[in-house]
Amino acid sequence: MRNRGMDQHFSAGFYRFSFATEFLKPRLWMQTQCLPMDFLSNLLSAETILRRPSRMEFYMSISETIEAAERRIRPYARETLLEPSPVFSSRVGQEVLLKLENLQHTGSFKLRGALNKILAMGGEATKTKVVTASSGNHGAAVAYALRVIGGKGLVFVPEGASPSKVANIRNLGAEVEFFGDDSIDTEIHARAYAAEHGCLYVPPYNDYEVMRGQGTIGVELMRQSQPIDNLFISVGGGGLIGGIAAYIKAVSPNTRIIGCSPAASCVMARSVEAGSVLDLPSDDTLSDGTAGGLESDTITFPFCRDLVDHWIDVSEEEIAEAMRTFIDGHHMLLEGAAGVALAGLCKAGAEWTRGRSVAVICGANISRDVLRSVI
Repeated sequence: MRNRGMDQHFSAGFYRFSFATEFLKPRLWMQTQCLPMDFLSNLLSAETILRRPSRMEFYMSISETIEAAERRIRPYARETLLEPSPVFSSRVGQEVLLKLENLQHTGSFKLRGALNKILAMGGEATKTKVVTASSGNHGAAVAYALRVIGGKGLVFVPEGASPSKVANIRNLGAEVEFFGDDSIDTEIHARAYAAEHGCLYVPPYNDYEVMRGQGTIGVELMRQSQPIDNLFISVGGGGLIGGIAAYIKAVSPNTRIIGCSPAASCVMARSVEAGSVLDLPSDDTLSDGTAGGLESDTITFPFCRDLVDHWIDVSEEEIAEAMRTFIDGHHMLLEGAAGVALAGLCKAGAEWTRGRSVAVICGANISRDVLRSVI
């Protein structure tokens, strides 16, 4: 599905970008689907707002905050490899590169967002307990970031969370408690717990500092390879694709962003189609890292709605096949969520793979049982 927003929300001489059209309206606007006033004010100077900035000015303002995040986390996060993929290049008939976030500390891109959020808190996170919710990877990232600064954390996970991911969180020093069957229920409970007990809460995706941290992948991509014609990214809560897209569209506006979701749990994609966040059920999927619902007020929705050019749903067999191809061709592990981006790449067709394509391999945290079922 081609995103109609990019062409329709701007016209010559008149700023109509959908998540900034009403930033001179009262604070009631914060309750709408658009970005809140305090975030826009943080990105744009008063002078820029008053004269209705151009699209490039708006994106460049966002990109500068993501570049600042990249500088903040640089001492602690790896700049992961961007590796050519002969096997996937052969599969799609065009050049394919893979951004190997499976080689990141904690085995996932999630470290970037957690680090940026916790480092941005300053000394507060060393004095006050930090609480979060996670299906696994974000929890491990928060635990790692807290170990860096000497803080303490509690991670709530769904009842069906991967045992290997839960063990990873505990090994990194955080407490773990189980709550709920769906990640959205776990998130709501964790947020309420933090408020009741005076703790700091670090959302898995619904937070600007977290999203900026994930967007640092875009900074690295632009250092490592230009041009990039097509960028394939797995989508759960939207923090990864939202952060990367915000940066990439600022510095490489012709790059096409393709959101990839498991058909068993594609809440963001269906929400974008509907024009608002939907409350939808999710089925079991190999992509446990992207599974589950969305918070109704998630800040990631406008970014996904307006910056993603195309959406692809993939089946469980397509995910498994992409994972097998990667394991055989690159001799590394990846998790189901990473397989979603590769499955989307393989399914996209000639229109969406012409030129140079990059797929983000978002993580490597897979249990032995799931790995056996795939291979």
